[in-house]
Amino acid sequence: MYALVDCNNFYASCERVFQPQYAGKPVVILSNNDGCIISRSEEAKALGIPMGAPEFKVRDQLKQLNVKVFSSNYPLYGDLSQRVMNILRQFTPNVEEYSIDEAFLNFDGLAIADYHDYGVQMKKRVQKWISIPICVGIAPTKGLSKVANKIAKKFQERTGGVYVIDNDEKRIKALKWTKIEDVWGIGYRLIKKVKAQHIHTAYDFTLPQHEAWIKREMGVIGLRLRSELLGRSVLELEEHQDSKKSIAITRSFEKKLSDYREIRERIATFASVCAEKLRKQQSCCYSVIVLLVKDKQRSKTKRYYYSQMENLSFASNSNITISNMAVTILEKLYEPNEVYLKAGVIVTQLLPQDQKQLHLFEDENPKHLKLMEVMDAYHRKTGERKIRLGSQDLQKTWKMKQQHLSPNYTTNIKEIMEVVCR
Repeated sequence: MYALVDCNNFYASCERVFQPQYAGKPVVILSNNDGCIISRSEEAKALGIPMGAPEFKVRDQLKQLNVKVFSSNYPLYGDLSQRVMNILRQFTPNVEEYSIDEAFLNFDGLAIADYHDYGVQMKKRVQKWISIPICVGIAPTKGLSKVANKIAKKFQERTGGVYVIDNDEKRIKALKWTKIEDVWGIGYRLIKKVKAQHIHTAYDFTLPQHEAWIKREMGVIGLRLRSELLGRSVLELEEHQDSKKSIAITRSFEKKLSDYREIRERIATFASVCAEKLRKQQSCCYSVIVLLVKDKQRSKTKRYYYSQMENLSFASNSNITISNMAVTILEKLYEPNEVYLKAGVIVTQLLPQDQKQLHLFEDENPKHLKLMEVMDAYHRKTGERKIRLGSQDLQKTWKMKQQHLSPNYTTNIKEIMEVVCR
């Protein structure tokens, strides 16, 4: 049996852990640079606050409805997510962290008499220890556990936030209730095609007359999904996540920029962060991409979103090498007297650093390796990027607009909560 554990309105729930005065009140979370709404509490959803709405368009509405607004605080969310995952590992060692707020669990080899009661224990322990509400769906396959979780979340008053599909009658009833667009793995591009075949529910998708069409249009992925919905498990738990195939750091500027030196500083910083992430997952890259976004309304040319890729002579994860290449690309892309809104650096063609090909005539300066080790060690110890390249601004921190940011209660000793005992 598998379980899908999903944290309810995760970002909003994390903010409420340390600010319980907002429990039961409408809360929304904004994206990077306080751009748009990326998470809403149930109360905010009930007020009709749209998901993905730009903050400036709904600012007055949020004030009128007395909605509490938070900037996204990923260090806090990431730490609380790991605490939830650690609790789930107390119920089974087989846990796949599917996303920051979702996890698949496998119970093979465990003697569990009552799966519903087991799910209730999970829910109660996470709520009591972390104060994060979760819903649990349990079924014979990963695909069906997704459906079970959706039912648990939709009908929380009747299910108590835990639903188990453990027989064929429940499976068929659940599939007939589930719309095809809500099925895991059916993307928006497929919906029109699927509905044109008169497949409107997950149950329709499993009918034998559609098998040939699914095989022709969706291939093995569609057939696997159909098997999962039929209760035949074909998707195993992925406990060890593969390293990323590419790493991107893209950000909107805090203000519109035209000066080359200011844009170069941002590009050098983005490239350095990419290099840090490469070393963290023990990879190197062969290619660097730089992208620029102009102010479309003020651009003197039609080209306002463009990029360029260059290959390195050797695989690298050095801040110096990747930053130098990124700045070289920027020199080719930059156009004077233009206004820029956003930039980014992407590193691709990654390979494990222990599989790095050595070159006879040209290779990385060996001093870089020791220097990067020192920089990484200092960063891990202090949590601050105090050691930087000369092309970076030593006075600048990460220039992201976060006007509603909550403290990092669990990851920064300077922001830990103080309790007065009398």
